[in-house]
Amino acid sequence: MMLELGTNFTYQSKRIIGTKVALRGKKLEHGDGEVVIIGGMVLDIHATPSVRANSGTTVPGKVYYVRGGVARNVAECMSKLGAKPFMISAIGFDMAVGILKDKDIETPVVCNLFDINGEVAAGVASVEALEKYLTPDWILHFRNSLPSAPVLMVDANLSHPALEAACKMAADMECPVWFEPVSVTKARRISFVVEYVTFVSPNEDELIAMANALSGCDEFQPLKESQKKNISVMSLFQLLKPAIWVLLENGIEMVLVTVGSNGVFLCNKGGPRHFKKHTEKINRTGFGGQLYKAFMQKNPPSRSSGISELNKSSHLFAVHFPSLAASVVRLTGAGDCLVGGILTSICAGLDIMQSVSVGIAVAKAAVEAEANVPNTFNLSAIAEDAKSAYSGAKVLFHQSML
Repeated sequence: MMLELGTNFTYQSKRIIGTKVALRGKKLEHGDGEVVIIGGMVLDIHATPSVRANSGTTVPGKVYYVRGGVARNVAECMSKLGAKPFMISAIGFDMAVGILKDKDIETPVVCNLFDINGEVAAGVASVEALEKYLTPDWILHFRNSLPSAPVLMVDANLSHPALEAACKMAADMECPVWFEPVSVTKARRISFVVEYVTFVSPNEDELIAMANALSGCDEFQPLKESQKKNISVMSLFQLLKPAIWVLLENGIEMVLVTVGSNGVFLCNKGGPRHFKKHTEKINRTGFGGQLYKAFMQKNPPSRSSGISELNKSSHLFAVHFPSLAASVVRLTGAGDCLVGGILTSICAGLDIMQSVSVGIAVAKAAVEAEANVPNTFNLSAIAEDAKSAYSGAKVLFHQSML
């Protein structure tokens, strides 16, 4: 069954799908060097007030139905960047236009209430169908997609058994796992699969939740707004560093922490061994290949060689990438597009530093769009913005933690 991504987006499925991705109506076959994505396809309801919201009453504003779900957003972003991710998910036929009704599955739905600045003020998620129907058996049905994949991405919408099945499958295929925590509540599910996870991409609150889950106690507390007000990037990193170290000590090789307008922290201890191991699994065709060429024309071959030389497990190495100025419309898709941009760049053969720079550029395009994923991406603009993020990256911390 096909999932079309683009202006005309439709679901066509029976109860559960393992779907290939089509771009602009063209059928694309899953081939070598493409990411496998397992997780949520969700109908998002975005409620945006035109004036400041008041508790206990309604206010004027706009309500939109938007295609969502972390895994689905990442897959759509990658598709529009020219990659061909293979996605495994579950949906129903019950709500969105073009989806026929099915009595067994309720399509996962998330309702977000935004403030007048485009930030999420509150939200409610109803995604039980993913845990019920996206089973280990269904996931294992697609194990033949993994041998050629450079990365398997899982989002934390999956149930504990499904997460474990997916990650064990990846381990059997020697495929690194990217864990997307989805929310503060679900971020704690990292404790069930941490031994298999290579990359994680939390925001600061999800990072704290993950560190608490792995340490077995609520040792770390979320940062208060007063702590983050007028704080320097280095001071913010120092506050988050103990939690980051917990993740690294538990075997996660790359911790990518998004910190809003303060940018992104990329942290590791030792070199990115799995990227070196899987660099032969690349696909430089189509837009992804053009992106690779455009980036390499504007930037030196790599600034990450220093990272690969750090093989002592006692070392924490952190790089800070600045955020890019943007005309913000909505922030919900930014993190997913960041991951989509990074994974697409990995598929195209860029290294981790270069890939994060492209991800930041793609995230900028996302916050300037009404939908979770922009209708199109401009190659020239992404390459130029990636150059700015890349040139602005600075080594923030390099020190033994013993």
